[in-house]
Amino acid sequence: MTENYTALYDQHKKAGASFTDFGGWQMPLKYESELAEHHAVRNAAGLFDLSHMGEVWVTGPDAAAFLDYALAGKLSAIADGKAKYSLICDADGGIIDDLISYRRAEDKYLVVPNAGNAAKVAAALAERAANFDVTVEDASSEISLIAVQGPNAEAILLQLVPAEQHSLVTDLKYYAAVEVGIAVGGSVQNLLLARTGYTGEDGFEIYVPNAEAPRLWEALLEAGEGHGLVPAGLAARDSLRLEAGMPLYGNELSLRVNAYAAGLGPVVSLAKESDFVGKAALADLKAAGVGSTIGQKLVGLKGTGRRAARGHYPVLKDGTLIGEVTSGQPSPTLGYPVAMAYVDVEHSEVGTLVDVDLRGKPERFEVVALPFYKRQK
Repeated sequence: MTENYTALYDQHKKAGASFTDFGGWQMPLKYESELAEHHAVRNAAGLFDLSHMGEVWVTGPDAAAFLDYALAGKLSAIADGKAKYSLICDADGGIIDDLISYRRAEDKYLVVPNAGNAAKVAAALAERAANFDVTVEDASSEISLIAVQGPNAEAILLQLVPAEQHSLVTDLKYYAAVEVGIAVGGSVQNLLLARTGYTGEDGFEIYVPNAEAPRLWEALLEAGEGHGLVPAGLAARDSLRLEAGMPLYGNELSLRVNAYAAGLGPVVSLAKESDFVGKAALADLKAAGVGSTIGQKLVGLKGTGRRAARGHYPVLKDGTLIGEVTSGQPSPTLGYPVAMAYVDVEHSEVGTLVDVDLRGKPERFEVVALPFYKRQK
C-alpha cells in the first residue's frame, strides 16, 4: 500500500509521535501517552491532525438536488452555514461511507468523507452527477484539517481570532461552519471553521491549505499553552469516539451494514420527494423491521468486570452465539470496559446480560444505551 504523509508529518515527528498506518496514511498514534491525551481532551483540550480526511466540493445550480439524490439525507433542507451528517449508500442500502456535508451557499457544498473512503466517495459522487448541472471537485490533496477538541477549545481559538470576529466563534452552533480570520504566522488568514468533532466534547475543525498547516499547528499549540492543550493521536481519538458512541467506518459501518441495523435510521430521509441511490432497498429494509424486530442491531455493552472486549470477539447468550463486538476497550473516563457490538435484536434490550468470549473465557457485559459518555453542557 502506498504511504501518504500529511503536511504536518514533520511536526508530529519532532514531537516524538509514534506512527501507524490508517487508510494508507502515516498518522500519529500517540505522542507520549494515549491515556494522558484522552484525559486532556475530556478536561482541557487536544490538538488533532485530521488531514487524512477527504474534502469534495460540489458546486453548481443543481448542487442541492444532486446531493439529495447521491446521499441518504435531505441536504437541500439545511440552511447556508449549517452541516448535516449523512450516509452515501449503494443500491442495496449498504453503507459506502458516513460523512458530513457543509452547505456554504445555495449552489456550494463541502462533502467530507472518511480517510480511507475519500477517493471512493469522490468517484461515486462524480458518477452520480451525470444527469445534474454540478461540478464535483476532489480537493482532498490540497487541504489540511486540524481539530481542537475539549472544554477549553473555544478559549484557545479566540486567542488567534481578531476581537471584532470573536462573536463569529462564540455564536457558532454545533454542526455549523463559518469563515473567520485566524492568525497564522504573523498574518490573519480567512479560513473555514466548523463546530463539529468526533470526541464527544465541544470543539472546532479548521480547513487550511496544506502550505499553511504547519504554521497554524504551531500557532494553536502556542495559544493553548496556558489551557492544557496537548497534541493527540489516533489512539486517544478512538477511545474518545467510542465513549461518545460514535461509529467508525470499518468497525461499526461497512457495505455489509445498513442504516437501520446501525441505529442510523433517522439519518435516512425516505420522505424526501426525490429518489436517491439505495432508497428502494432501504424502504424494504425498514418495512421488514430490520434493526427493530428482525436481524441484528448495534448496541452498547458495559463490562461488569475489569477485562475488556475487543473487535471481532463473539457475543454469547446462554452459550449461544448472538453477535460480534465491533469496537471495545477500557474507558479511561468511566473506569470500566465499554464496547459496541451487533447482536440479534431479541437480545438488544437495555439491561440484557450477555457474555463476550474473551479468548475462550466468558466475561459478563450488560447492554446499555449509547452513548456511554455525554459531556455536561
